[in-house]
Amino acid sequence: QVQLVESGGGLVQPGGSLRLSCSASGTIFRIYAMAWYRQAPGKQRELVAAITGGGSTNYADSVKGRFTISRDNAKNTVYLQMNSLKPEDTAVYYCNADAKITTWTTSRHYWGQGTQVTVSS
Repeated sequence: QVQLVESGGGLVQPGGSLRLSCSASGTIFRIYAMAWYRQAPGKQRELVAAITGGGSTNYADSVKGRFTISRDNAKNTVYLQMNSLKPEDTAVYYCNADAKITTWTTSRHYWGQGTQVTVSS
């Protein structure tokens, strides 16, 4: 199986910045797309940003121009740089990876445990 471990969450004031990291480990044949999702209390989980193995990116309209997703394929790690943070960015952020563990298996999505990001003064 694939394990995803996140770090970098915490409390930040409006207008501040945070950088989230997510590293994959375990039995991995190949990781395809990686992404960040978030879920605020009482709301549905939503896609924040995604990146393919080739580096193509996609962002939610609410974070365009403020967030940047990147990855280091050699380290099986994905990052989310969050700038100009707003209170409405407060949520639990989840790392996701589309991966297969052997050449014989089909790919599936794996999830991190989630990390809390709180934007408040």
